[in-house]
Amino acid sequence: MSLESLDKHFEDAVDCINNHQDAFPADILLKLYAYYKRANHDFGRPSGTKPLISAFKTNALFQTRDISTDEAKQAYIDLVKKYFDTLNC
Repeated sequence: MSLESLDKHFEDAVDCINNHQDAFPADILLKLYAYYKRANHDFGRPSGTKPLISAFKTNALFQTRDISTDEAKQAYIDLVKKYFDTLNC
């Protein structure tokens, strides 16, 4: 897949998630969060008022530490496809 195609599919997947109205399971949200942050070079510590949620987010980010930006984009796309069974949300 070309870089432009990967970026386009990633943007489509992000739009799909952002436009979805129903709640996602927590494990899916954490994976999406970590892949999105990695794909966008956002390596800062999660912030928030709830330490337990920040700890889960930190753990999710830690689990993606060995993947590249493009691998994170592809993993995000794959997870969205698996969840929705398509990218045409």
